[in-house]
Amino acid sequence: MGAQEKRVTSRGWRIANRKALSGLAVHLVLLGAAVTMILPLLWLVSSSLKEPGRQFIWPPQIIPNPVYFNNYVDLFALAPMGDYMVNSFKIAILSVIGTCLSSSLAAFAFARMRFPGKNILFAAVLGTMMLPGAVTVIPTFVIMRWLGWIDTHYPLIVPAYFGSAFNVFLLRQAYLGIPQDLVDAAKIDGAGFTRIYWQLFIPLGMPILATVAIFGFLGSWNDLFGPLIYLNTQEKMTVALGLTFLRARMGNYASGAGHFGAIMAGSLLGLLPSLLLYSIGQKYFIQGLARTGIKG
Repeated sequence: MGAQEKRVTSRGWRIANRKALSGLAVHLVLLGAAVTMILPLLWLVSSSLKEPGRQFIWPPQIIPNPVYFNNYVDLFALAPMGDYMVNSFKIAILSVIGTCLSSSLAAFAFARMRFPGKNILFAAVLGTMMLPGAVTVIPTFVIMRWLGWIDTHYPLIVPAYFGSAFNVFLLRQAYLGIPQDLVDAAKIDGAGFTRIYWQLFIPLGMPILATVAIFGFLGSWNDLFGPLIYLNTQEKMTVALGLTFLRARMGNYASGAGHFGAIMAGSLLGLLPSLLLYSIGQKYFIQGLARTGIKG
């Protein structure tokens, strides 16, 4: 092997080593970030399985010893956790149905139908996204009180059936990516707008619709501000509000240390539906977000 070939080989080894080291550094950084993000979840699971008072000992124990399952029994004894879960599922599922139906109909109209002032109306819809939520809290509350809906689930469900500007925008961008040839072929076969929407746009737009459903479910399930304003009866509270109410009843850490494990158990139960939903719908979630930038 000549001197020039040796230099080329040596240079190739150096480049390969640098790539390997850079790849190792990237993986180490990502591993550290993953551990940092998952540590609160591990601490939550661990605290829910520790005996009362052992959550605050030093050094902290990630693996509880002994494992104490009575925190979950104490949780249902301290608060109507079953009612909280049922109320949260009821509100979240009905809200998802409403926002998917109303937002997809509006997005279909803006994407494929022609009517006077369509662009101006769409700009007005997007303009509502610029309004801070705090601006509409008091007028909305006055309307709900006038309707007699205070301390009911209606204020948390009915607004979803009037669409969401953000969801309308996402769905419209996805619907614009559906080829016009498919729409023309459906029209030639005698399909009207209702049939085109239901049999063409709904199936082809299912990934972005699943994304909207995931956003809607997580937003409704984790919402604390809305239930805090409209709900007063404990049996009508959601998981987020019920756990906050339970934590307030326990007082400070010193007086509530005996029930801290029960609160952690409730937090874990409230977190599980979100984790399961995202893990199941992750593929559709990524596909939906990726398709919103495609335009035909």
